[in-house]
Amino acid sequence: MKTILLYFACISLFCTTLLSQEKQVISIETNNQAMIFTATQNDRIIFQYWGDKLNDATSFINKKVKGQPDTNNDFATQLYPAYGGRYYLNPALKLTHDDGVLTTELVYAGHTTKALDANRTETVIELKDKIYPVFVDIRFVAYKKENVITQSATIHHEGKNTLTVENFASSYIPLHAQSYYLTHFNGTWAHEMQMEEEELTHGTKVIESKKGTRATQAENPSFLLSLNTPANEDSGEVYAGSLAWSGNYKLSFEIDETGRLGIVSGMNPFASTFYLKAGETIEAPEMVLTYSSTGVGNISRNYHDWARQYAMVHGDQAHPIILNSWEGAYFSFDEKILTDMMDNAAKFGVEMFVLDDGWFGNKYPRNGDNAGLGDWQTNKKKLPRGIPYLADYAVDKGLKFGIWIEPEMVNPDSELAKKHPEWIVKSGSREILTMRNQWLLDLSNPKVQDFVFTTFNDVVSMSPNISYVKWDANKHVDNVGSEYLPKDKQTHFWYEYVKGLYNVYERIRAKYPEIQIQLCSSGGGRVEFGALKYHDEFWASDNTNALDRIFIQYGTNLFFPAIATASHVSTSPNHQTGMMIPLKFRFDVAMSGRLGMELQPKDIDGDEYEFAAEAIKNYKRIRPIVQFGDLYRLVSPYDKNGWASHMYVSKDKGEAVYFAYSLKYHGRTTYLETKLKGLDANKKYKVTELNTKNGHSSFYGNGQTFTGDYLMKAGINLNIGNPFDSTVLLLTEE
Repeated sequence: MKTILLYFACISLFCTTLLSQEKQVISIETNNQAMIFTATQNDRIIFQYWGDKLNDATSFINKKVKGQPDTNNDFATQLYPAYGGRYYLNPALKLTHDDGVLTTELVYAGHTTKALDANRTETVIELKDKIYPVFVDIRFVAYKKENVITQSATIHHEGKNTLTVENFASSYIPLHAQSYYLTHFNGTWAHEMQMEEEELTHGTKVIESKKGTRATQAENPSFLLSLNTPANEDSGEVYAGSLAWSGNYKLSFEIDETGRLGIVSGMNPFASTFYLKAGETIEAPEMVLTYSSTGVGNISRNYHDWARQYAMVHGDQAHPIILNSWEGAYFSFDEKILTDMMDNAAKFGVEMFVLDDGWFGNKYPRNGDNAGLGDWQTNKKKLPRGIPYLADYAVDKGLKFGIWIEPEMVNPDSELAKKHPEWIVKSGSREILTMRNQWLLDLSNPKVQDFVFTTFNDVVSMSPNISYVKWDANKHVDNVGSEYLPKDKQTHFWYEYVKGLYNVYERIRAKYPEIQIQLCSSGGGRVEFGALKYHDEFWASDNTNALDRIFIQYGTNLFFPAIATASHVSTSPNHQTGMMIPLKFRFDVAMSGRLGMELQPKDIDGDEYEFAAEAIKNYKRIRPIVQFGDLYRLVSPYDKNGWASHMYVSKDKGEAVYFAYSLKYHGRTTYLETKLKGLDANKKYKVTELNTKNGHSSFYGNGQTFTGDYLMKAGINLNIGNPFDSTVLLLTEE
């Protein structure tokens, strides 16, 4: 009897062991796409597939990985490869253990899946080192309707001593194709988000920033990756990612000897070694991912739908038309100049007035960019009746009121800098470098976080009629160092600064959920999803030149929606360029984002005044389509044919608005021919041209009705052959 019982016990143990070693399929799914892994207990978890959703994923249990004879030996297709074993490529994770061992071997330890709500599902895949008490959780959130998947990672350390974290990525994506075409973005101040596409070759392509703040001023942590052919708007497989992080980042694209591409995305490990004590946890930012088998257009529409719902504040509310005082007054204003601007703004139909830089400082008055920053008291000489008077005045005129702050920064000539030199970011006794005559406050310090929160709180508390804040940041991190952090943790600064900034944002949003906040960082310095989720919109560039903005906003709106893209009409020529651009062209460009004005309104008079007032009225008509509709790009300014064109279509396809611009001289008899997109072929649309001047229409079918089928197949012809000719067409269902 004992023998029989022992026999069955052995069989039971054998079966349990077999079950624990069975390969499992883990599928991260949205409505239209899936990311699939296979996992075996105490073995590597393998990244098998990312693409259109499959009816049945069980076939992956027996699937061999492309380019490798044996899945078990395929280090390059791990879910989250750590340095060690036979993995020789750029790792997602590099640790040094407390005994000096440099390698890590992560294996599958389990996973959980739960519904966060009707639209979101969270999957956490648990990994552990085979020997050391190090645990890594890879977290996915699938957004079903938006077809977006976010990925992030968390390290937990249960050893007795310190774990050294040297590389810690948010995501790793292995792809396999004949060729890869990477679209990425570069630029500088006033020239942000310039798009470039290149075919990747063997080796490693790196996109990174070490600027600390304003980290997206040059490169951007967003990319498109097209397989086998250059990216196309309406066809081909395209993968996309955008890192939600406001600090240093690094994206690497490495093709190995088998032709496989590995994409590692996350915080930049440069000078950022993190020392993790026993029981501590560190979390990587989210990588926001999406895929399309039908070209780049769906990539953008996925991101825009997701951003309006989950990655910005008030993405479901129409954003107001703004007059900002900066280019109309700069630092040279008094109370009457501002109230006159409000009077004229109200006449135009503008909905909000924003007082920009220059309103604060007394001992060190803010009459230029060289003094006063950090001293957030109203300048009594400029504004004797203070901010409450101006805010009340605006509201009495039917306007909302907003104000500018730059709370992360300080001028050397300020009371704050004299009182708290220990709050300044500095590298020992080295020179504290200035940019725009200012220094950076150390947000890794909780006292500085309290100061920044208090600054915001005190400013908005000056009047209950302050409903908008423009939050600026005009300096990178130079000569990094913190008097708050201990000397052996100076490399924590890059991480702790951003976490400190987010802590302030969260406190502000908890107390002021309704206030609108613009994410301005000397233009496009923080155009990324990490900061945007606390803001209503961003300032894509300090460059308001309409011609340049076509290129800047084209790249920006590949990922970020029009509702978040503040786009202002400015004086021509303005401070960026001596180019003379017609007012109609400036309005037609700005109306494709969140419309605003950046000028002295009294300078618009005569026929141009009537045109501007009518254009603002027209924008209010098309605003729901632009801010909440689907974007379809028709003609890229990067095609070098001298035209640009795109359109927005309402979700029910009942309305659309079409924009087209001529960027150079094409000849008197040359027409722009475009086939529209996104319409309902069975609907009939009346086409009405907006913003016409002197009754002149560039579309000969103005006022006529066409089927959606005709507009998408036969298209339209526009007579816009001269430089700065432009057209705006409103399509309404008949």
